[in-house]
Amino acid sequence: MSDISKTIGERIRMYRTRKNLSQDALGEMAGLHGKYIGQLERGEKNATLESIEKVSRALNLSFEVLFENIIIGETQNEIPKACYDLLTPLSQKEQKAIYDLIKNAMDYKNA
Repeated sequence: MSDISKTIGERIRMYRTRKNLSQDALGEMAGLHGKYIGQLERGEKNATLESIEKVSRALNLSFEVLFENIIIGETQNEIPKACYDLLTPLSQKEQKAIYDLIKNAMDYKNA
């Protein structure tokens, strides 16, 4: 399947697990089968916009949040995307702590 299918699937899994939902529970909330949710998460199915909308609503996410910072096919610099992917699952407090560490390191480097 395409990179975007895998990326969106990973995002769905991240937000589902963050809410402590099983695939079956999310499927039930979205009016979809739990097995289908698993296939989406693994990037095995190319979801329709309607299915993505159902999943987004069930997770209480906007399309903007689900699709934010997705860059497909860019090979120039994967590091910012990798950092984003590492930080996104963390709580806002954890994100802020890591940001402060990076900022302090940059300030020290530039001093």
